[in-house]
Amino acid sequence: MNRQNKGSLSEKQMGYLLIFPALLIILVIAIWPVMRSFWISLHDIRLNDPTKTEVHSSYGLDMERYVSTLPNLLRYVKREAESAEGATKEQLDAIRQQIEQMNASLNQTGEIASRYHAVDQLLLEFKPIPAELKYVTLTGEQTDAVRTTLEQAEAALLALGAQKQLSKPEGAVGVMEGIQSSLIEPNYIGFAYYQKFLTDSRMWAALYNTFFFTVVSVAIELVLGMGIALLLNRPFRGRGLVRATVLIPWAIPTVISAMMWKFLYDGQNGIVAHLFEVTGLVSDMGVLLSTKAGAMFSVILADVWKTTPFMALLLFAGLQTIPQSLYEAASVDGANRFQQFFRITLPMLKSTILVALLFRTLDAFRVFDLIYALTGGGPANSTETISIYAYKTMFAQMSFGEGSALAVIVFLCVALISIGYVKILGADLLGEGNGK
Repeated sequence: MNRQNKGSLSEKQMGYLLIFPALLIILVIAIWPVMRSFWISLHDIRLNDPTKTEVHSSYGLDMERYVSTLPNLLRYVKREAESAEGATKEQLDAIRQQIEQMNASLNQTGEIASRYHAVDQLLLEFKPIPAELKYVTLTGEQTDAVRTTLEQAEAALLALGAQKQLSKPEGAVGVMEGIQSSLIEPNYIGFAYYQKFLTDSRMWAALYNTFFFTVVSVAIELVLGMGIALLLNRPFRGRGLVRATVLIPWAIPTVISAMMWKFLYDGQNGIVAHLFEVTGLVSDMGVLLSTKAGAMFSVILADVWKTTPFMALLLFAGLQTIPQSLYEAASVDGANRFQQFFRITLPMLKSTILVALLFRTLDAFRVFDLIYALTGGGPANSTETISIYAYKTMFAQMSFGEGSALAVIVFLCVALISIGYVKILGADLLGEGNGK
């Protein structure tokens, strides 16, 4: 008996074995993208900078850009020298010789020389440059020598251009920027972005907007959703039609509903804006989308309209699990409707409410499409959430490293919220289990 127990897996080990595939899937689908974002956030990656479009851990040379721009630079200097005379011609010849010596010094490395010809041939044939040929590693000394040579050549060309000694001075800047962009430096910056965001007032304002939007909208949705769920749980004629009608706002795509509310809030022709002005809720129709308080009120109202049915659906499902006999017994004991609600409904719905709050809080905290389509984060960033800030940083400013840092911050906030809810929910479930 003992030998058999020693050879077999315990219940705990069997449980771990059964959930291992699920943990692996979670690791691949959820954790890996976060780790990738964290890794990118440690680097200065910018799509609008040719030298920082990828993660670079060492000095290097973009062979595709170098091969395509170096001949242009040499041809430009040679053409200007042919049309110049005297000291200007001598100075241009010296610049060309300096650049050729720089290239010859790089080509002393056999790898650069072989790649130069291979890349040049591919460019002549209009073929893409494979990754194994595109980048070549340089030492810090080589990079400094190349940069010094290029800076000296640029300074000399700009000086000649200022003296009007060049036939086409505007070409000097273009060719020099092209060749200088082929130099690659390590773009690892560590936690610089996170240190920046700790003192970034815009980031803290975006977090405040996100928390304010989440708390207010979810609280209103919980109250309204509970009322709708209680109504749907009562038998009355046409209940099926009412159930289907209530779900219509939730079924409409978020972007479409946001654009619809944008027309309703319009300061000139918006019906909702006109009704608010007539009833005295706002002083002017244009207040809703043109002021900070009005814009926040507008996005919260649109979100409440859109997602209250979801909250009502979850709570309605929980109400269906409460035995009707409890209410009948309470009525016999003389309990009124309010007493039944606070003594039976709420305690029995506690776990359902926590689950509904978890889903809606996480969804509201990550809100993007509704606010982006409705206000774009304005006016004056008054409705800009952390997700919208991350989107603008990553895609509008093309700063992927900085945007990834914001994405990691969003993940950390969502993780903390999830842990808090799960602990509360887990304690509640354990408490119910012990009570039984």
